[in-house]
Amino acid sequence: MSTTDQSDLLRRARDRRAATAPERPTAPQSGPAPLSHAQQRMWLMDRLGQGGALYNVPIATRLRGPLDPAALATALTALTERHAVLRTRYPRLGEQPYQRIEPAAPVPLPVIDAADADADGGAGAGADGGAGDGADRDRTDRTDWTDRIAAEAARPFDLAAGPVLRALLLRHGPEDHTLLLTIHHIAVDGGSLPVLAADLAALYAAARDGVEPQLPPPGLPYAEYARQERARDAELTAAADARAAHLAGARPLPLLRPVPPGARERRATLHAAPIDAATVDGLRRLGTRHGATLFAVVLAAAFATLRTASGQDDLTLGCASGHRARPELRRTVGLGVNTLAVRAELGDHDTFGEALAVVRDALLDAQQHHQVPFDLVVERLGAAARGADGTPLLSVSCDLVQPVTALALPGLEAENVDLDLGLAKFDLALLLEDGPQPRCLVQHDRDALDETTAARLLEAFAAVLGAVADDADLPLSQLPGGRLVAARHPVVEALSADPRVAEAAVVEGVDGPPLAYAVVRGPVAPSGSELRAALRRSLPAAELPLAVTLVDRIPRDATGAADRDRLPGAAPTTAPDTAADRPGPLDLVRTAFGELLGSVPPADGDFFALGGHSLIAVQLAERLRTRLGLPLTGLDILERRTPRALAALLATRADERRAALARTGARPGAEARAEARTGTVLLTGATGGVGAAVLQELMAQGRPVRVLVRPESAHLPALNGAEIAEGDLSDPDSLRRAVKGVDAVVHAACTFTEHAVDVAAMRALLDGWSGGPFVFVSSVDAYGRPPGTEVAEGAPSCAPVTPYGQAKLDCERLLLEAAEAHGRGPVTAVRAPIVWGPHQRLRDQLRWGATGELYQAALAGRPVVLPAPAPGDRSTWNGAAWVHSAALARAVAACLQPDHPAAGRVVNAISGHVSWTDFAAELIRLLGSQSTPDLRPDADPDLCRPWHYRADTLAAALEPEPGEDWRSVLAAMVG
Repeated sequence: MSTTDQSDLLRRARDRRAATAPERPTAPQSGPAPLSHAQQRMWLMDRLGQGGALYNVPIATRLRGPLDPAALATALTALTERHAVLRTRYPRLGEQPYQRIEPAAPVPLPVIDAADADADGGAGAGADGGAGDGADRDRTDRTDWTDRIAAEAARPFDLAAGPVLRALLLRHGPEDHTLLLTIHHIAVDGGSLPVLAADLAALYAAARDGVEPQLPPPGLPYAEYARQERARDAELTAAADARAAHLAGARPLPLLRPVPPGARERRATLHAAPIDAATVDGLRRLGTRHGATLFAVVLAAAFATLRTASGQDDLTLGCASGHRARPELRRTVGLGVNTLAVRAELGDHDTFGEALAVVRDALLDAQQHHQVPFDLVVERLGAAARGADGTPLLSVSCDLVQPVTALALPGLEAENVDLDLGLAKFDLALLLEDGPQPRCLVQHDRDALDETTAARLLEAFAAVLGAVADDADLPLSQLPGGRLVAARHPVVEALSADPRVAEAAVVEGVDGPPLAYAVVRGPVAPSGSELRAALRRSLPAAELPLAVTLVDRIPRDATGAADRDRLPGAAPTTAPDTAADRPGPLDLVRTAFGELLGSVPPADGDFFALGGHSLIAVQLAERLRTRLGLPLTGLDILERRTPRALAALLATRADERRAALARTGARPGAEARAEARTGTVLLTGATGGVGAAVLQELMAQGRPVRVLVRPESAHLPALNGAEIAEGDLSDPDSLRRAVKGVDAVVHAACTFTEHAVDVAAMRALLDGWSGGPFVFVSSVDAYGRPPGTEVAEGAPSCAPVTPYGQAKLDCERLLLEAAEAHGRGPVTAVRAPIVWGPHQRLRDQLRWGATGELYQAALAGRPVVLPAPAPGDRSTWNGAAWVHSAALARAVAACLQPDHPAAGRVVNAISGHVSWTDFAAELIRLLGSQSTPDLRPDADPDLCRPWHYRADTLAAALEPEPGEDWRSVLAAMVG
């Protein structure tokens, strides 16, 4: 490398150090802390319905040795005390999210038996002393329990309610455990994990030994880091303009196909190929000769591979960059990463060494601007951030990764448990894993790239790495690999393989599955329904089109792609002149645009070109939802982009609502408006298992319903024709707005764990309640532990009462006091036991809730431990009261009727009672398990439930309908 090159690198390094040292405030600031730019992107993805488990960070470690679970729980609590970001939640103040640091509180550490003691890989070796049988058992055991922790790791977080850290301990044997920590990415990044691991180890040792922990001071609190970053917003925005100008004219990788719009599961496939350690050493030496890091060499190889595969010289790849250059940030836990867009143009006659120099300089240039949030750059790019087909400009990433290390705790042998959730953050990622056994990796979103093309990319990438490690002077044109053409859409492939189909095309659906079109041939042509039925035999259900429509020919545009504007039934890319063009809806949309963007745009003005960005999209959706009473999300704004297209979408949803109201027998009036229609019932918890059943029952009765839902779920109840009121239990103002003007209230929502929030929510609803029936869905836990076995309706509560039951009691008291003091209408508290029904939330509660330990034991084939009768007492009964969700819904709806005998009372809703032995036996049968019920005196005391609850007042509504017996509903829940 020349002296000039060395001087240039030193200058860039000095500039970068200077840019990463803003002045640090002398004292922490008070008041709500803003979200950092990286956090805001996570929050927006969650609000747009694109979060799910995609940003869950699971850490699973097998720990062998004398683990102290109590000390581990103490250490986890101390860890959250030390790093406040782990006990931070993200509510909103007006339209802006902020960081709310909660007081330190114990971190729950559930302990679940994972396997019998003899499942240890070292136990029970064969008679000849070999370990083969033990290893086989260990593999079988691992297959069984890793599925369960993967399900727990994939469980979504609620960023507004928190927490953002969950812990679970699986017990395989007395000295054999698996610890699972799941943290949302909004609170951690890769640089945080070593800090957390070291701190947890020290805190565990101190708790185990009963001494004070010896730890270095923590880094800068993350909330202060976010404040500092936001204080530089004007500077960062100006820098984002420059980065956007640098990326102007860049195009996405043409190999990728457009993915369906809207929220979806980003299903990933990982292809791997081993690489010789000697090859990696050769790549390092190559980097040293050219003044480049190993990562820069891998990045250049990725550029070269994709250039050959796509035939495109000008490419842009993404890579991750950290914000930990400042000393005070090196022990900070939080999300301190940014995505860098590296753009490089490689010539056909360049050698790889010359290409490496181009990529190295492009990478250094991007790293000089590593503090410029990529979301700001995307906002400045506007429509140019995506290709003509909607593919994001930055859809391909490259990285150099290390094998995951185990979470070591003192005195224990630690082994990492590989836990891949199978989700893809990028459409395509090219990776080199640098470790004792190096691997070349290609991960891709299955919707964006087919398996065959991805496998060929892996082969080419590995071959390029091997070739340049031996000879960096090879011209790019002589590197391994060849031009790749991505496979057609799987539906097109399957239809084209049918000899009765002459031509086929697919267009992605706007809010659901794709639409397929076919030109058929032959004297006896198949129908579209027959073709779709044939697709079922070759495609998974998730890839089936909504319909196959027969056409005489496939209309195509100038590029040869199917022209959806001329295909029957496909939503056009440009909204036609419809009722949406009427002054009302279109003007409302344009006005809302203008309020947030500074000027009223033309009907076809592009949201991004007008200066819009993700947060404004969320704010605009919330404003339009409030004014029009129609479901709309920020993602709708980002996809439709123009006032005309949004007005067309809103007109369609208004039509859907009118049709839904007509189907349910309600008066098919206009859209929801500020004043509720006569007889409107406010329903909270409509997206949960109980609320969904109540909504269905009320709509079947023709009752107009207003549902309180979070914005990301607003579209779900709308399918039933309900009026949307955006809100959340933690937002009292939204509750008061939602209850205003309604004629009845059914309060079925509950946080289950945030008891103070539940009580405050009840107060807020009662503040806004003006009259009419008010039904509160409570719980039999409010009875506590009565002394007898027969519990009458409204019987006194007896200690001990669980915190959950106490919260229900407090809410009941508030409700009854409000009714007595103000006389605004009849009130009823309906106490329900375990609710069973065919809803995903209820299925989850079966697996992980009150009956979770029994379910998991049966699933694993372990003994299902149940409480034994008291000595000498054969009459003791222990089991569960239960209610079918549909029966509970009928009972709740009955309480809304005038002069119902439940008014002013606490009543029970019980479908029946089932003993634990009968429940366990049926569960074992349904799961095909080898488990057996095991009656023990040391069983979980929470299972000692001898009570039968009377349900006289609501008996008529609770009368079971066909399929509502406990065996049928349990079978439906188990699946």
